[in-house]
Amino acid sequence: MKKITFLLLFSCACFFAQNSNIQFTNSSYPFGLKPTNIQNSDAKDAYIQWKNAFVDTNCGGGRARVKFDDPNFTVSEGIAYGMLLAAYANDKELLDGLWKYYKSHRNANGVMHWKIKGCDTVDGQNGATDAELDVAIALIVAGKRFGNSGEINYDNDAKELIAAMKQHEIEAGTFVLKPGDAWGGSDNTNPSYFAPGYFRVYGEFTNDVQFWNNVTQKSYAVLNANLSVNNAVDCLVSDWCKADGSYSDIVPWAFNSGKSFYYDAARTPWRIATDFLWYGKAEASDYLKKCENFVNRVGGLNNIKAGYHQDGTSVHNFNDPVFTGSFASALLVVNNQTTVDNAYATTKNLTSTQYFATTLRVLYMFTLSGNLFNPVSEVLSVEEVKENKVKQILYPNPTTNELRLVNFKLGNKVTIYNALGKEIMTADVKNSNMELVDVSRLSSGIYFINSGNVKIKFIKK
Repeated sequence: MKKITFLLLFSCACFFAQNSNIQFTNSSYPFGLKPTNIQNSDAKDAYIQWKNAFVDTNCGGGRARVKFDDPNFTVSEGIAYGMLLAAYANDKELLDGLWKYYKSHRNANGVMHWKIKGCDTVDGQNGATDAELDVAIALIVAGKRFGNSGEINYDNDAKELIAAMKQHEIEAGTFVLKPGDAWGGSDNTNPSYFAPGYFRVYGEFTNDVQFWNNVTQKSYAVLNANLSVNNAVDCLVSDWCKADGSYSDIVPWAFNSGKSFYYDAARTPWRIATDFLWYGKAEASDYLKKCENFVNRVGGLNNIKAGYHQDGTSVHNFNDPVFTGSFASALLVVNNQTTVDNAYATTKNLTSTQYFATTLRVLYMFTLSGNLFNPVSEVLSVEEVKENKVKQILYPNPTTNELRLVNFKLGNKVTIYNALGKEIMTADVKNSNMELVDVSRLSSGIYFINSGNVKIKFIKK
């Protein structure tokens, strides 16, 4: 009994050590309504449960993988979801392990083969674009959070991956997002891969705004065409389609040949929600309000079923977090606190033991609780704002009325510029422990605060 007790205590000590750095911000987004019923432990509990169930760290070389429905396999999508979760959870060890696994299975185009058996055997060749999309965001978050001076230069890796996507996963001349590096384009695309919020981030991060704006606008054009051409009810896009919105004839292996709002398309409301929460774009809001209409049409979020045909008839008669949580994310556009709080509670309470549903539920909970923030607008760490080895901290970010500046050099002048580089206001640092700067009169938008060698981006709501 003593031996068993010792082993149990040792196991618990390792568990807590592995997860000691996990942390969450529960931030407010620049746009959308935040739930008021978030518990501090919600995101962490969901993340650790997912991690314990689906992460395998026994691949050697510091690599980690996410187990698929058949745990003998791993798909690139799972690695990407895992990296996204780990980056936002501040779990550097897991993030690095998953990225090493991804890199150990890249093809000649620099993207991961989509299906791997165990640790080393390629079972499905070439890339799936949704994986690259999430991995790139995870790397950008990691660069902000952990810096780029260690074993992995996250910023450089992110830029290389974004360049590979641009070359191999965007159709040349049309800006249509291909479903993989080796196939698709105008003849076949997947609306649930469309991540306009991500595309805007890529543009800012790589100083290639026009190209990624073109991808964004094409994605919305395809999405809206799909709804219009097929007389879809509200926001029910199909799993697969052509660039003109009509059904593709090259995916007969998909459920209903890709014509339904099924387990691919289910992610679309969540993908579009990030664009609204991060950038407040009207095209995102328009689509999300269609999702709100559909939730009302079926009598509430609790009545969302697992899959629909585009005419609104349900495929199954059971609930699934894949669908419910995605619609819940869409409801953050609603200016009704009760609706938003119910959306959060419903997502939190609807659980699963399946890989896909469990993983997406955690991502949805991160989104709903303010833990899937814009990595080029949010200050995620103090790594990039160090002067003479002293950490300068600015918070809250985004802000409404005032900024708190900690450890800024006494006597320095603080200058605030708008996104066009125009000087807006100045203030003197009179208290290095915490200087308060009143920004209540600034218009909503992105600004930069400069003091000495320190430059930090912040958002005024």
